[in-house]
Amino acid sequence: MPQHGQPLTGQSPTRGYAAAVGAYALWGLSPAFWPLLAPADAVESVAHRVAWTLLGMLLVITVARRWGDLRGLPWRTWALITAGSALIAVNWGTYIWSTTNGHVVDAALGYYATPLVSVVLAVLVLRERLRRVQWAAIGLAAAAVVVLTIGTGRLPWITLVLAASFGLYGLVKNRVPLEPVPGLTAEGFLLGPLAIVFIIGLQISGAGTFTGYGVGHALLLVAAGPVTAIPLLLFAAGARRLPLATLGVLQYLNPTLQFLWGVIVAGEPMPVSRWIGVSLVWAALVVFTADALRARTQPVRATV
Repeated sequence: MPQHGQPLTGQSPTRGYAAAVGAYALWGLSPAFWPLLAPADAVESVAHRVAWTLLGMLLVITVARRWGDLRGLPWRTWALITAGSALIAVNWGTYIWSTTNGHVVDAALGYYATPLVSVVLAVLVLRERLRRVQWAAIGLAAAAVVVLTIGTGRLPWITLVLAASFGLYGLVKNRVPLEPVPGLTAEGFLLGPLAIVFIIGLQISGAGTFTGYGVGHALLLVAAGPVTAIPLLLFAAGARRLPLATLGVLQYLNPTLQFLWGVIVAGEPMPVSRWIGVSLVWAALVVFTADALRARTQPVRATV
C-alpha cells in the first residue's frame, strides 16, 4: 500500500490531475447550484443533501463491494465518525446559507483559510512545533480577520465557522481508518436517518418544498446528492494518483473560483477594507505554500 500523499504506481498522473481539477472546479462552481434550490432554505437543503448523498453512496459502496470496511469498527472509530458528521453538517449548512444570502466571498475566504486553521490545530491538538515562516503566515491571517472585522463592524463569522468546521473535520478524518467511499457512507448512516425524518416532518407540517413546487424543483433537491458525492469521489481518485504537495496547491482552485463568482457574477460589494483583508489572506497562503514546498524538497536536495 502506498503511503498517504504518494501516487499509486502504475497510475496515470494525467488522470489524477483531471480528477483533482474536476473536483475542485465543481466545488468552486457550486455557488451556482445552491440558490437554485429556493424556496428551500439552508436547513432543508442540507437535509436533502445528506439524504440523497446517503442513498447514492449506498449504491456506490455496493457496486465497489466495500461493505466489509464498515464491519467490526470499534466504538472509538464510530465516535470519531459521529464528530465528523456533526462538523460537516455545520460546514454544509453554513456554506449553503452563505451562497444563498449574498456571502460567497466570505465563504471563499473560509476555504482559503482552512489550511492555516489546520496548522493551528496541529499546534493545539497534536503539539506540533511551527517554523517561523508558518507563524508569519498565521499572523497575516489574523491581521486579515482584524481588518475585516474593523471594516465591516462585525466578526467575519461565516469565514471563521467554515474554516474552523472544515479544519476540525479534516483533523477528525485523519484519525478515521476509512477510505473516502466507506467513510462518506458511514457518515451518511449517522446523518441520513435524521435528515430523512426531518424531511418527512417538514412535508407533513406543510413547510417542506419537495412537493408542491413542480417536478423540476424536486429533481434539483435530489441532485443535491450527486452534486455532493461526485466531487468527493473525483477528489479521492486524484488523491490516490497525485502527491500531497500537488493537491495542496490545486486546492486553492476551489476558493478562487468561488471568489471570482462572488465578485464578478454575484456582484458582491468589495470595499477597500475587504480587498485589504483578502490580500492579507492571499499573502498568508503564498508564504505558507512556499514554505511547505521548500520543506518537502529540502530532504531530497540533501541526499543528492
